[in-house]
Amino acid sequence: MKNPNFKKRGFLPLSMTISEALNKARVLLSDSCPRPQLEAQLLLAYFLEKDRIYLTLHDREEIEHLEDFWRLIERRANHEPFEYIVGKVSFYDSELFIHQGVLIPRPETEILIDRVAQIIANANIKRIVEIGVGSGAISIVLARTFPHLTIIATDLYEAPLKLAQKNIDHFGIKNIQLIQSHLMDRIEGTIDLVVSNPPYIANGFALEKNVKDYEPHSALFGGEVGDELLKAIILDTQKRGIGYLACEMGYDQKEPLKSFFAQHAIESFEFYQDLAGLDRGFVVRF
Repeated sequence: MKNPNFKKRGFLPLSMTISEALNKARVLLSDSCPRPQLEAQLLLAYFLEKDRIYLTLHDREEIEHLEDFWRLIERRANHEPFEYIVGKVSFYDSELFIHQGVLIPRPETEILIDRVAQIIANANIKRIVEIGVGSGAISIVLARTFPHLTIIATDLYEAPLKLAQKNIDHFGIKNIQLIQSHLMDRIEGTIDLVVSNPPYIANGFALEKNVKDYEPHSALFGGEVGDELLKAIILDTQKRGIGYLACEMGYDQKEPLKSFFAQHAIESFEFYQDLAGLDRGFVVRF
């Protein structure tokens, strides 16, 4: 549904000062963004191909031909994620390409990477698998941190695999192999560790509009309960005799997963929390 603020978009000025454009954009974003002033600045900086400091230093500068800028503002006012609009996302120490159809990596997943990095640094880890590569965020950070690693990253869908390859090529990374596969079905040979941020939200769970309407449901919803794919990954990793598994999970899945571990004689595991103090993932040593 279109934002009603833009029904009369023809009345939006096509020439204004930077300060005036920011004030107008802030008002138009006030109902859809938690930080309308910041996002107005970021989108105007993107439109002008300048940085935010430039906007402050040249706030009285007249800018023209603002049609495309108002289109950017309209997209954000309609709750489209900022990252899809600008085509990039900041993650860990990298800036990745992103587009609609591929899940936007979250800051919480950086904690998962830190946990995996500790294992890699302390154990004799040589070959790992990432299940559900998405944009390539996890594998790329690990590949840049540990050039000796062999990383095999899988995804069931072509869109994330193509985007991951674009990001891999952008950084010139040579130690990641992409495979289109359900979980690890097409992977053979010795694997030391598995990492995954799989879909873990229960079907029908109410999501915010910017997520529900724009991000791929296949990367969000994990089944009727939500933890079905997590459990499949746990069992597959255990059956293959792989030493370590690290996964992100939902904030309410700790107790069900503890019971699942007990049912399958998995004794060495640890849960971790995100920066908000919510249960966010686990690490298993088989």
